Amino acid sequence: MEEIIPGSIIVTGASGSMGKAAVKALALKGRSVTMACRNFQKGEAARQEILAQAPGAAIGLLPLDLGSLRSVRAFAAAVKGSAPAGLLNNAGTMPARFSLTEDGLEQTVGVNYVGPYLLTRLLLDEFAPDAHIVNVISLTAKYAKIDEGFLHKGPEDFHQLRTYATSKLALMLFSIELAKRTSLHVNMSDPGIVASDMIDLGRWFDPLADIFFKPFCKRPEQGAAPALAALETNTTARLFKRNKCLNLQECFLNNPLAGLLWQQTARLTGLSDF
Repeated sequence: MEEIIPGSIIVTGASGSMGKAAVKALALKGRSVTMACRNFQKGEAARQEILAQAPGAAIGLLPLDLGSLRSVRAFAAAVKGSAPAGLLNNAGTMPARFSLTEDGLEQTVGVNYVGPYLLTRLLLDEFAPDAHIVNVISLTAKYAKIDEGFLHKGPEDFHQLRTYATSKLALMLFSIELAKRTSLHVNMSDPGIVASDMIDLGRWFDPLADIFFKPFCKRPEQGAAPALAALETNTTARLFKRNKCLNLQECFLNNPLAGLLWQQTARLTGLSDF
């Protein structure tokens, strides 16, 4: 059953390993949660699994495909009037090959950046006054570069890891810009390398990685911990990593392309600049 819980924390990608861990932790703390899932059936199965461990928890479920701007708008319309207490933009993708969303965006950019941008912007007038927004970035963003043509890259520009890193850098710059433009708590979390489907690169060596690499990665519960801490903080424009709350480097805080990227994405999604 589709359901939004008033005053809840919305978690995107909530049926995945780290999203599910975050929902479970919040539910066990007595927080109400709305799970936003692309695969509704998988989301319902995850919800029932969590409810079995946290009986009586207030957990709602709504469909959301961040690769579809139509789906994002439908989700925002369903949430209207529910005064969410927070938003954890946790969902992400790292496809092995170039592909386009239904809106003509490269899949990684659409799901990891444009979808969360639109979702967050559409919910700004709906949030409770002291709401928390947490965007899950990646340690790879530190090594990425972004340019004015970021939103319109073609297949010749695609590289699985580089494109993923750049999408997470864009989400980071959006977070910083949003923190400057609103009074809400806007922070980022870096989960580190988590043993999840995200690190299955669709390559021949994936089975070897399962044996020799994944056992040394963080558990989903460990990856979700920084985001959970960020949902409780009174700070803004900070990066939560491991058990630390870090100040951002100047090159991120005052990136000259942050404002331009905000404006370009606003035009792309049909939103006004503010």
